[in-house]
Amino acid sequence: MDFRLSEEQELLRRTVREFAESEIRPHVMEWDEAQQFSMDLVPKLAVLGLTGIQLPEEYGGAGLSAVDYCICIEELARVDPAVALSVAAHNGLCSSHIAMFGSDAQKRQYLPRLTSGQVLGAWGLTEAGAGSDAAAMRTTATKQGACWVLNGAKAFITHGRLGGLMVAMAVTDRTRGHRGISAFIIEQGTPGMSAGKKENKLGMRASDTSELIFQGCRVPANQLLGEEGQGFINTLQVLDAGRIGIAALSVGLAQGAYEAARSYAKDRRQFGQPLSAFQAIQWKLADNATRIEAARLLTYRAAYLKDSGKRTTRESSMAKLYSSEIAVKAADDCVQIHGGYGFVKDYPAEKYFRDVKLVTIGEGTSEIQRLVIARQLLGQ
Repeated sequence: MDFRLSEEQELLRRTVREFAESEIRPHVMEWDEAQQFSMDLVPKLAVLGLTGIQLPEEYGGAGLSAVDYCICIEELARVDPAVALSVAAHNGLCSSHIAMFGSDAQKRQYLPRLTSGQVLGAWGLTEAGAGSDAAAMRTTATKQGACWVLNGAKAFITHGRLGGLMVAMAVTDRTRGHRGISAFIIEQGTPGMSAGKKENKLGMRASDTSELIFQGCRVPANQLLGEEGQGFINTLQVLDAGRIGIAALSVGLAQGAYEAARSYAKDRRQFGQPLSAFQAIQWKLADNATRIEAARLLTYRAAYLKDSGKRTTRESSMAKLYSSEIAVKAADDCVQIHGGYGFVKDYPAEKYFRDVKLVTIGEGTSEIQRLVIARQLLGQ
């Protein structure tokens, strides 16, 4: 087995890293304090192909592999996890759902707008009363003539205010349970759809998160995405791939926190020597570096299997579970190594610490990942 990246992948890593260092790092705290995703960044992301990483070239995408996608998300998250989260939501949820299950006409109509960065994609599954139990959603879609009429609300939607194009799930037949849920493509400005409360978050503050409200929102019948009643089934397939992206984000965040801790430990002197000379600090760094490499390998394995056309339900969940939880430890150790300076905003440690908690929650909590893994192992 050859675990080395190709020359093209090494070049991709350097390119995205240089972009993140020059275009994102100078603004990290500015965007975090403002709780604002910079729309000025979108055209720059598009030039690098980061708004259509895995989408086919025929629709303007970069046509890269799942492993390539992990490299891109990882390098963005190393500098600013919030920006990486927005890029992952745009690529791995909204765009991916349309690419996987849209009709040819839908792909031709919507994917070029997403890959070019003309619009940001949003994806609406979660509701106030339907988080891990996504099948308990209350948002409904009722057929009326040539339209579907949506009523309800979605919660914690990335790009809820900024998204120009949204994929939303709604119940079309309550009697069929999770097989009565369908997906719809909805454009910003559609009457009856509006953004609700913008969330004031602990971390990932530069990634827009808000409610979405549907009140008599009329959607043309040709904007049904996939088959009627297959929305939830398709959603699980989207999430299998999306969790690889969150695993990569976790790896990148952990790498950024580890590098910040290592740099500080080498520069900071106590008792006449650098912190890095103390065994207690050395072991923290060694353990984190080892865990990050293990998480990266789990993540790249899941991506490799996806590229091979294999089902990745178990592997994606394993990668997401392990990577997110070791990222929490890396961020915690980063603060600890910084000591008092890890508690103030002059150093990056506190932001990694705030940002990291979401990766154990978003796109399926750690508890749900363990449930998915156990069911796969037991054949349930």
